[in-house]
Amino acid sequence: MPDPSLPPYLRIVAELRRQITDGELAPGDRIPSTRQLAKEWNVALATATKALTALRQEGLVQPRARVGTVVAAPHRSAAGARQPRPAPAAERELTRERIVRTAIAIADAEGLSALSMRAVAARLGAATMSPYRYVTGKDDLVLLMADAVFAEAALPTDVPGHWRARLEAGARALWAVHRAHPWLAQLGPLTRPLMLPHLMAYSEWMLSALDGHGLAPAAMLNQNVLLYSHVQGLAAQLEREAQAESATGLSSDQWLDAQAPTLAALTASRDYPTFTRVIAALGEGGYDLHLDELFEIGLTSLLDGLAVLIDAHRAQAAGPPVPPRTR
Repeated sequence: MPDPSLPPYLRIVAELRRQITDGELAPGDRIPSTRQLAKEWNVALATATKALTALRQEGLVQPRARVGTVVAAPHRSAAGARQPRPAPAAERELTRERIVRTAIAIADAEGLSALSMRAVAARLGAATMSPYRYVTGKDDLVLLMADAVFAEAALPTDVPGHWRARLEAGARALWAVHRAHPWLAQLGPLTRPLMLPHLMAYSEWMLSALDGHGLAPAAMLNQNVLLYSHVQGLAAQLEREAQAESATGLSSDQWLDAQAPTLAALTASRDYPTFTRVIAALGEGGYDLHLDELFEIGLTSLLDGLAVLIDAHRAQAAGPPVPPRTR
């Protein structure tokens, strides 16, 4: 047991260090999240964050996107003793860019709920108030994070000529960004759009693809919002699944397995004949929900509907067909 005279965060560090050293936690194993540690040790979230930061500075753990904090691979000296990984020189220099990138790493690994100015300072090994010299607060930081990840949208340099190919490229680039940073879908409702330069650049790309096809300005904006909301709506499920797995300790497959008795009772009730027939038709393989597949199905459906709308506008602009002349 850790020395009870130690500060709380050092007791957590000592116990996790022991588990890693004794092999109870192997490289790649997930370390409890800050929220789990805070509950288990009855400490504040900031204390749990400080403990994980100390372990990271020792080189014992490392953040991994969409997984959390995991045991790091051993870094040993020539004599074979495990050595802490020294922080690179860049980590000792605080800048707004480093603060933003560190915040993104926290949100990627543990979700937006784990992000705080205190957590960022702890991850950087800086004084608690130091980030406030570069960022006014968490709300400002989240906007900077969002703009930074929207800049990652890989829009092709060779602009597709056809409106549909252009919209497909834009939607897939936005989906890839949300896939890499699922917390992005949690930032706000469609009714309160984020006024960010790189998100505006994405909208410019999409609107330019919609321009010149007879659509009214409001219709162009509606189509852009629908495509954006399709991405955002699916991406929101990524973060929700991560939160559910963290709260229950069950993967989605394990959770579904646990629901088997309930599903069997529902299908045996004969109250839902269509549902029962569809489930039975799937056979033993069952149904696997794949978000990437749903994204492509939804994108195709939206663009097929838009094609009908554009064709209708073109036909209306061309006017009625001219009857052939008779001699």
